[in-house]
Amino acid sequence: MKLDIVFGIHAVMTLLQRSPDQVVEIWVQKGRVDERMQRLLEVAQAEGMDVREADKGLMNQKVDGNHQGIIAMRKPVQGKSEKNLPDILDAIDGHPFVLILDGVTDPHNLGACLRTADAAGVHVVIAPKDKSAPMNATVAKVACGAAEAVPYIQVTNLARTMKELQERGIWIGGAAGEAEQSVFEQPLTGPLALVMGAEGNGMRRLTREHCDFLINIPMAGEVSSLNVSVATGVCLFEAVRQRRINVPA
Repeated sequence: MKLDIVFGIHAVMTLLQRSPDQVVEIWVQKGRVDERMQRLLEVAQAEGMDVREADKGLMNQKVDGNHQGIIAMRKPVQGKSEKNLPDILDAIDGHPFVLILDGVTDPHNLGACLRTADAAGVHVVIAPKDKSAPMNATVAKVACGAAEAVPYIQVTNLARTMKELQERGIWIGGAAGEAEQSVFEQPLTGPLALVMGAEGNGMRRLTREHCDFLINIPMAGEVSSLNVSVATGVCLFEAVRQRRINVPA
């Protein structure tokens, strides 16, 4: 069985705390001794993990990024199946808050979007199976633990899934530069799904057509658009702001 790799102190600590049964082995860099690493190793030892020391050069070969002296070998991530989506939605207490990513292919952007979604209280992130980044070590590292916390579901037919959300009474808003309504003007309370398009191209035509409304982010400078993960943060937290204001006292 090919193992997945999770690296970085925060990502590995979150994995140990939330899914210790998925960890097969931990590598720690020889000579790396500090308070944060010690706390992590104490958690690993309390869970009975197999911990081995490794040279920095060998660890550098294992990952593409800054491992911070710690690598966890874990069982392959079993992403949530689209068959799980109805159960996830049924289990939500209160108004559903959904993020849809239409064609985000960069794992760094996916990881950043998951991290923001977790911080904003999003219940589930949905993406099409085609032309979307898979869950991998880079996503997990950038997400800083959010990949373990927020369900990420890739669906075969995004338009059909959007229709199923609407049948549940969930309103769908898509971020689009050509939209006439600003994200700051559009009501974003109640059952809601926000759609963010691919880097550069935005939402696909069919996805746009299945939205109930479109919103834009006002741009005051020379830059015409934002990185998808930044735009996701702007839209999600405007929804958070509105939803908090509208919570009954």
